[in-house]
Amino acid sequence: MIPLPVTFAILFYGLCVGSFLNVCIYRVPLSRSIVRPGSSCPSCQTPIRWYDNIPVLSYLILRGRCRSCGCRVSFRYPAIEALTGGFAVIALYAFGLSASALVHFIFFSALITITFIDIDHRIIPDVISLPGIPLFFLLSLAVPTVTWQESALGILAGGGSLWLVAWLYECLTGKMGMGGGDIKLLGMMGAFIGWKGVLFTIFFSSLTGSVIGLSIMLSQKGNMKLAIPYGPFLAAGGAVYTLFGAQLIGWYLGFVR
Repeated sequence: MIPLPVTFAILFYGLCVGSFLNVCIYRVPLSRSIVRPGSSCPSCQTPIRWYDNIPVLSYLILRGRCRSCGCRVSFRYPAIEALTGGFAVIALYAFGLSASALVHFIFFSALITITFIDIDHRIIPDVISLPGIPLFFLLSLAVPTVTWQESALGILAGGGSLWLVAWLYECLTGKMGMGGGDIKLLGMMGAFIGWKGVLFTIFFSSLTGSVIGLSIMLSQKGNMKLAIPYGPFLAAGGAVYTLFGAQLIGWYLGFVR
């Protein structure tokens, strides 16, 4: 049983990390430093004081507005902070107060950052995915369910499988249907979740991406040329596998027998 004060401490830590992820999501695609300058209002550029930068709480106290100019601040900032804090608590209860919980939270944080950058800009920055491959290969050593051999195969299966799909699609249609960022992302994820996780992620992301993509296209009156980023679906598949993969695979195998 994890004491309640520990849960709140981990939640607050996750909220603070979420605040930092907001900075990364905004600045990394612009090739700006994530360290300096400090955070400022997007409208009036006034530096944000520390007491106005407390995750979620400051947003609620200021009613979602800048203290200096009164301009409305996007609700997405506290939402990402809350999402990251939630994943910190989920990692704590799923893996206990351990090194495994910490590395899983790092993995979740990377996926959150990539998801929102891809939604905003339709890109997955190499500065995250490429260093992430060796980083998560090393961090996978702290995960007892994934061997280093499975991690290495995950890198090959993740990057290679999507590269093959993209190559076949381009050969058949003459058009690029999948960006290189998705390929590198799945390679990064494969380094942490192994080849089995890669297979699950591809199945999950293809299924959910098809359903949601078709629903959006129908709502847009059949616009079949609508571009939908694939990175968020890959990220969701990796997170679901990390938390529930073994149970879902066991349920599926039991169902088909």
